[in-house]
This record gives sequence, C-alpha cells and structure tokens, in this order.
Amino acid sequence: MRRTRGFTLIELLVVLVILGSLIGLAVLGGGIAGPTRELRGEAERLAGLIGVLAEEAVLDNREYGLRLSGETYQVLLYEPRSGRWQALADKPHRLPAWAELSLELDGEPLQLPTPEGEEGDAKNSLPQLLILSSGELSPFRLHLRERRKDGLRLLLSSDGFRLPRVEADDLKARAG
Repeated sequence: MRRTRGFTLIELLVVLVILGSLIGLAVLGGGIAGPTRELRGEAERLAGLIGVLAEEAVLDNREYGLRLSGETYQVLLYEPRSGRWQALADKPHRLPAWAELSLELDGEPLQLPTPEGEEGDAKNSLPQLLILSSGELSPFRLHLRERRKDGLRLLLSSDGFRLPRVEADDLKARAG
C-alpha cells in the first residue's frame, strides 16, 4: 500500500519565506514612488501636457503657453478679444519640494521667477513657452532635476517643430 505524503511544516515555511522575499523584491524593484521615479513621472507628465496642448492648438486654432517658475508651471490660453493670456487653472502645478525647473530659450538660460514673486503678476503674466496654432513650439531646453547634487537630471527639449521627449540630462556631454 502506498502511503500519501503531505507537506511538512518546514517545507511550508520555506515556501512562505521564498514568496515573501520575491514579493519584497518586486515592491523594491518597482519602487515605492521614490524621488527618481516621481521626477520621471513629472517629466513625462509635462512632456505629455505639451503634446496635448500642441494638438489642441492646431485643432482649435488657438494659442497656448506655459508659464514657468523654478517650482511650478501653468497653462495659459491667449484670448484674442482681450489681447491677454488667461490661466486655464486657478493654481499652477507645483513640483515636489525636492525638485526644480530651469529653462533655456535659444541656447541662453532664462531667469525664472520665484512662485512668490509671480503671484502678484499672475493675471498679467506672459508665458515663456509658446505652443502655436501653426503647430510650432518655442525652441527650448527644459531641465527638471532633483535639488541634491548627485540627483537625477532630466531634459525635455524641442527644436520648435518636434514634440519634446524625456531624456537623461548629461551636463558633462554638453560641457566637453
């Protein structure tokens, strides 16, 4: 007669330890919204926003703009009747406290306003980046980075015709 054999308690515990370890590695490997992952998400969100605005500008024959500060960005719409730029949202989108933006237009760094200094002029502010109904964009290089010295640095850039993509911002390659 053949005896049926079940699993021993030790075998079950070994399987549970292995499963627990694999789940722990999956969580750590996928990341718990750490700064690197969150910064990449912010960069992808901004690149996607520019892409959507470029499509809407052409389809609706409207001019859009982005108003940037070191820590925020806001979408503006040009109103031809009043000749003014109007914010599409009440408040600008704020980056995490550990992240910052910088901008180059035509190869020259642009001094971005601080969010505090911007609030007084918010109604009369002009965008730094234009997204035109002709399908053109302002040629730009937008740097998004962690404030810490060795933190992740990402770049969104456009020559004025193509939509920006998120790529690693390698400062050494440009300096050399």
